[in-house]
Amino acid sequence: MKLSEVKNRLNELETISFQLPNGELVPNHFHVTEVGKISKHFIDCGGTVRHEDVVNFQLWNANDYDHRLHPEKLLNIIELSEKVLGIEDLEIEVEYQGDTIGKFGLDFDGKHFLLTNKQTDCLAKDQCGIPQEKTKLKFSEIESGNSCAPGSGCC
Repeated sequence: MKLSEVKNRLNELETISFQLPNGELVPNHFHVTEVGKISKHFIDCGGTVRHEDVVNFQLWNANDYDHRLHPEKLLNIIELSEKVLGIEDLEIEVEYQGDTIGKFGLDFDGKHFLLTNKQTDCLAKDQCGIPQEKTKLKFSEIESGNSCAPGSGCC
């Protein structure tokens, strides 16, 4: 989800909620302690230099049970971050403290912002000898008109 999408959703909401991948909601007294831009400049295992930028939201729970972040307040924080830090319309990454700091993608289901699982990946599979995954077909999906008939000489 890009920053512009988050801002559009915030304009439509009366309350903000974040849902973890396991279905639990982040406690409603969370704080957004950081909005920032994270730049990652790296070399993948195939030797290709890469650069990634994301907008980062850090969610944090305190013992401040009376606190409730309202959509317009988060929108103000985002707009200030765009102005002061020069943040562009980038993908969002969310940090949230579980057993350790977790990094999540972000989606929206019409009611909650959804923290989505992120996965590692090899970005240079062709350089590492990792075969491309073959497309799996079901026999029921293969058209019978394209198959060889016995005695037709196609096999």
